Amino acid sequence: MTMVVTSEDAVQETTITRRPSRKALWLLAPGVLWMLLFLVLPLLMMVYVSFWTQTTFKIEPTLTLQSWITFLTSPTYLGALWTTVRIWLLVLLSTLVVGYPAALFVGLLVKNKTLQTVLLVLCVIPFWTSFLIRVLAWRPMLGTEGAINMILMNLGIIHQPIEVLLFSELSVIIGMTQIYCVFMVGPIAFMLGRIDASVIEAAQDLGAGFWRIFRTIILPLSLPGVVVGAIFVSVMVLGEFATSAALSGRKVNLLGNIIVTQVGSLKWAFAAVAGVVLTIIMGAVVAVLLKIVDLRKEL
Repeated sequence: MTMVVTSEDAVQETTITRRPSRKALWLLAPGVLWMLLFLVLPLLMMVYVSFWTQTTFKIEPTLTLQSWITFLTSPTYLGALWTTVRIWLLVLLSTLVVGYPAALFVGLLVKNKTLQTVLLVLCVIPFWTSFLIRVLAWRPMLGTEGAINMILMNLGIIHQPIEVLLFSELSVIIGMTQIYCVFMVGPIAFMLGRIDASVIEAAQDLGAGFWRIFRTIILPLSLPGVVVGAIFVSVMVLGEFATSAALSGRKVNLLGNIIVTQVGSLKWAFAAVAGVVLTIIMGAVVAVLLKIVDLRKEL
């Protein structure tokens, strides 16, 4: 008697084999519990508090839309929202422009794996110091009597110090680009390092130039790294407040600064509204980026 195993039986058997057991699912319990306690519940509480009644000296759990109306009709809050989005886009673009060539060099052009590791370690050396020191270190660099102005004046390129370098939106973008650029370099370099060199060699043998190889092979294959780096940079930049406060002299008001100020003034409802808006923006940005590339398929 001969038994014939059909393809459907094989697929069904594979599906049954891959199905996690009940004991294996318990491994998820600590993570799920942690996320519920410290992510989901705080988010729900923040949404709830945003509808509380806020007065000058106290807040009451009486539900109202007043805080939302105040936020959505105030030029100050809407201006902070637009400034946050604008600086996020500029920092995202600048980290990509600065980080992609560095990742291209480290991940694709450097063949020695040890040298690749050394170069990536060099990229994260600034992170061996505290975040605040890295931010404040830009003040003696960007000031009117700072290093950049002194070098440009000594070279004869400028005759007067450039005042816009510090305590401006430009200084915030420069500081954030330096701080978060490594989060763009790492994922892109990782994806570039996975490209099979024989594919590029085959394209070169067929007569393709560098830009055609870059456009048709390198860029599409590195796109998942760009998306992962963009998610890292976006989430951190959208929630920023310290770099803006230190380098702009509080002239640049981000949503993060609004939240800190409102919490300091014990205006929890307004702070919760700003937090909910910021969370919605972050969620939308991550969702759009994940639509560009299916990371589950590419990674």
